[in-house]
Amino acid sequence: MAAAGSGADDPSADVVERAAATFQLLGTPARLRILWALAQGESDVSGLARRVGGALPAISQHLTKLKLAGLVRARREGRRQVYYVDDPDVVDVVRLLLGRLARRTPPAGRG
Repeated sequence: MAAAGSGADDPSADVVERAAATFQLLGTPARLRILWALAQGESDVSGLARRVGGALPAISQHLTKLKLAGLVRARREGRRQVYYVDDPDVVDVVRLLLGRLARRTPPAGRG
């Protein structure tokens, strides 16, 4: 939010509610990993399970929640569903946050 007297408008209550809901949805490491992986390129459920680690049913449940929130979409390719990012703005926020945290965190074994 803007500093007092800056002239910038505060976000509406609706915008703050939607942002909070998005942050809450991304509040699990598994969903952050899934979104990060999809930001690098499209994938099916089994590819995501291999990349992020996790059981297929769990990855599918996370994808369903991300789809319902409008963060990812899927298209059918033959017998499989291919998932991809549907909200590049959220990916930008995730990349920014993870990148900054990675720069602040000392490498393993140091600190």
